[in-house]
Amino acid sequence: MLNIVIKPFNELSILELYNLLQLRSEVFVVEQDCVYQDIDGKDQNALHVIGYKNERIVAYTRLFKPGDYFKASSIGRVVVVKNQRQFKYGYDIMEASIKAIKTHFNVTEIKISAQCYLKKFYNNLEFFEVGEEYLEDGIPHIGMLYKK
Repeated sequence: MLNIVIKPFNELSILELYNLLQLRSEVFVVEQDCVYQDIDGKDQNALHVIGYKNERIVAYTRLFKPGDYFKASSIGRVVVVKNQRQFKYGYDIMEASIKAIKTHFNVTEIKISAQCYLKKFYNNLEFFEVGEEYLEDGIPHIGMLYKK
């Protein structure tokens, strides 16, 4: 079971920030072999959802209120440590993220830019495709929307 903590940027400790950036780099840059600018100047406006297991960050997302990233609220940088994925922590961190958007931003429409190979995962969380597939940083993505 994950211990989930939700914090705005200015409440992150230096160690938390270092560890979550390290996790994002480990998965999005190294594992996915994708050179892109992860530190994009948007973290300061995000609400950070951090999943801990035994005091180690194993899952993470960042949330934006409507208008900060897309017209709708959004969830991005969804990541789970590779050796922890079999425990389905992706569902735990996403469910906590959806709940946090409803609680903190008082909205129910959420847009994401999903890697295409994860469509079924997001469908299981009631996100549905909108628009055509596109390349983002050389990886096929699709817009997906949650309304509830």
